Amino acid sequence: MPEQIQKIPAPIKITEAPRDAMQGIKHFIPTRQKAQLINDILKVGFDIVDFGSFVSPKAIPQLRDTAKVIGMLDLSQTQSKLMAIVGNLKGARTAASFDEVSYLGFPFSFSETFLKLNINSTLPQAQATVEALQDLCQQKNKKLLVYLSMAFGNPYGDKSGTDLIIEWIDYLCRREIDVVALSD
Repeated sequence: MPEQIQKIPAPIKITEAPRDAMQGIKHFIPTRQKAQLINDILKVGFDIVDFGSFVSPKAIPQLRDTAKVIGMLDLSQTQSKLMAIVGNLKGARTAASFDEVSYLGFPFSFSETFLKLNINSTLPQAQATVEALQDLCQQKNKKLLVYLSMAFGNPYGDKSGTDLIIEWIDYLCRREIDVVALSD
């Protein structure tokens, strides 16, 4: 096992992702309704709540109001941290400008097809984005959470498997990224 992976800190954090569910709903959910849902989730006590997104409204129209939702959230009675997903450095800069947002989430994958379809990126471009996002997070006192998407396989026929998961977690650890979510 790569040395860096052996150094991963022991705690595991639970992330709840209403953003993932909401982004797939076709009809627009009113901003107040989203904020109420997220406020209710914040009361549960998850470590991280993936609540919104700073990507092009064309890509995820449902979450075009994320900045407004932030202003409606009550963080006074929770220890949960907010995370917003970003697809590029522009979105990351916007997300990082909000004090309420502690984590920036990035959908990375070793599936070239996933990257092309989801963030219009090649694997080398996505790697460069990860590194730029990590630099920004360090400058802005935020944490980068990398979603290792399609970690357990994909419908595209791209390579997958445990060896690739370990290889890419090692890559992320070498860049001091210590929050990784394995997702399918």
